[in-house]
Amino acid sequence: MTGKAPTICLVAGEESGDQLGSELMKALNDRLGQGVRYCGVGGERMTSLGFTSFFDISDVSVMGLSAVLARLPLIVRRVYQTVDDVIAADPDVLVIIDSPDFTHSVAKRVRKRAPHIPVVGYVSPSVWAWRPGRAKKMSVYVDELLALLPFEPDIHKRLGGPRTHYVGHPLSEHVEDLRPGRDERLPVSVDEKVLLVLPGSRRSEIDRLLEDFGETVALVKRDMPEIDVVLPAVNHLEAKIRQGTQNWKVKPRIVTGLEAKKAAFRSAHAALAASGTVSLELALSGVPMVVAYKVDWFFRRIKDLNKVFKFSSVDSFVLPNIILDTKAIPEFLDGEVRPEVLAGLLKGLLNEGPERRAQLDEFTRLESVMRLPEGYSQSSAAADVVLKSLKARLS
Repeated sequence: MTGKAPTICLVAGEESGDQLGSELMKALNDRLGQGVRYCGVGGERMTSLGFTSFFDISDVSVMGLSAVLARLPLIVRRVYQTVDDVIAADPDVLVIIDSPDFTHSVAKRVRKRAPHIPVVGYVSPSVWAWRPGRAKKMSVYVDELLALLPFEPDIHKRLGGPRTHYVGHPLSEHVEDLRPGRDERLPVSVDEKVLLVLPGSRRSEIDRLLEDFGETVALVKRDMPEIDVVLPAVNHLEAKIRQGTQNWKVKPRIVTGLEAKKAAFRSAHAALAASGTVSLELALSGVPMVVAYKVDWFFRRIKDLNKVFKFSSVDSFVLPNIILDTKAIPEFLDGEVRPEVLAGLLKGLLNEGPERRAQLDEFTRLESVMRLPEGYSQSSAAADVVLKSLKARLS
């Protein structure tokens, strides 16, 4: 590398990307010192580290079709503004962080106008779940791709995607917050046991699953009256969940906030959960689970594509099962979601026995599969790949 202080552009589209970006900046500063110029699109965490954002990230951080359509003209303007500002900054490397609808739109246009700027993609889109053709298209404008799941590099290789590096999942850096300390999770042999209920973090998930989950809990409580039912709710859905559980025969103890959720995970003996990242959180926390999902084409698409591309030999839509290539975690989709079946499995998991032990053994293996080499964190592994692109540009 030359003596010139490098310029690094990072483009994120929402708060989770801002968090990944800020941790990446810290890791890069550890290696490069404090003389790096950072610019692009980011939020408060990145800005607090000396990052200059082209505009407020809230302009493009929207969720839901109606919200996106309402703000579409502004989002389109921000895409073109970001491209112009990246070209003007002429960075030594451009890192696009998740939010592919926004960040990949930027990267494609930067590649056309300034092909000399190396592009690193941070977080692989789920090409293994839908639109697998995106992998090959990405290879045109993404030079290096940072994957959060250990099977993704092989998938991109099979699909003709960009060079892909497994850098670990963000959860792996905070797993100790989910694991019980002394006396936080009592032995499963005790009378009072904690059952977590996690019906999802989207309104549509709540609408589809809450009634079935309520009936399931009632059946478990009937035969195991000692269980404490805890439902961690995301803040923006708390009122909806409280209203939706009013008619439950067994009222859950609803908790809100990140710290309360972590405490619930640390005390839990088993969980009934909607499919999603939460299944990975539960597995890393050591909480056996039953997973259900209703009426969602996304998870059916995962199963359909698996038959074609064989990213896993199991027919699954649950992340730990896919990663481990196993069916250790029972999963139920659409019409398979029957409270009497879910309750029967949960009662087995709330007692010491082969079903519970099988999941716990697989969770130990999961940690091993997802573990990075000694001395590496997710952010440091990601920083190493970015540095290689940076050195190639500056050498």
